[in-house]
Amino acid sequence: MKVHFILHESFEVPGAYLTWAQSRGHDIGITKVYKGEAIPKTVSGIDFLIIMGGPQSPDEDKEHFPYYHPKEEIRFIQQAIEEDKYIVGVCLGAQLLSVAYGGKCEHSPEREIGVFPIRMTGQGLADEHLKYFGSEILVGHWHGDMPGLTEEAVVLARSQGCPRQIIRFSPKHYAFQVHLEFDTEAIDLLIAADGEEKLREQNKILPFVQSPEELRGNDYSEMNAKLHNFLDSLTN
Repeated sequence: MKVHFILHESFEVPGAYLTWAQSRGHDIGITKVYKGEAIPKTVSGIDFLIIMGGPQSPDEDKEHFPYYHPKEEIRFIQQAIEEDKYIVGVCLGAQLLSVAYGGKCEHSPEREIGVFPIRMTGQGLADEHLKYFGSEILVGHWHGDMPGLTEEAVVLARSQGCPRQIIRFSPKHYAFQVHLEFDTEAIDLLIAADGEEKLREQNKILPFVQSPEELRGNDYSEMNAKLHNFLDSLTN
C-alpha cells in the first residue's frame, strides 16, 4: 500500500501515523508544503491519503502562509474522494476534508490543548473501526477550530470542549480533529512553536489548555496503540 502524507509545518509531525505506515511495511510518500513542495497533480498510485495539521485554516492566507495553497489541497482531496482512496484528515486536515465534502469549517466552542477525554456517540460505538476506543478515551488536542458538517456526515465522538472530534464522511473517509498521533517529539515541537509562556498564560484562563509541564508529562502510548488499531481495521 502507498501511503501519502501532506505536512503543513515542520512542527506538525505525523508521529504515530508514520510509525504505523513504517511498521506495516507500506510505501511512504510525503509532500512538505512548508518547504514549497507542490501538491501532486494526481492521486494515481496513492492508496491512502493522510492530511496532517497546521496553524492555518481552510481559507487562503498568503500574507502569513505564502507556501500554503488550500484550493489545490481541496482539489487533491476531492480527487481522492472521487477515486475512493482511504483518507484520514487530522486537525487542519480534518477541516480541509470537510470543506472538500462541501462543509464549512467553524470555530470550536473551546480552545483545547493537551490530553482530555472524548466520548463516543451511538454511531461511534457502532463503528467497526473504532471498537477499540470503548465509550471514552483520552486523546491529544491542539486546536481552536473544528470541521464542518454535511447531511451525510456522521459525528462519531465529542469532547466537553468540542462537539465534532471524529467525523465519518464515508466508509473510507474519516476526519480526526483529535491528535492520537502525539508523542514526546511532537509535543516538544508544538510547545516550541506556540511558546511556553503563551501556553502558561492560556493554562491560567482557559479550561482545556494544559501547561507545558502537563503536556510533557502525559502518556501518549495508549492513544498511539488505539490509532494503530483503527488504521489496521480501516485498511484490512
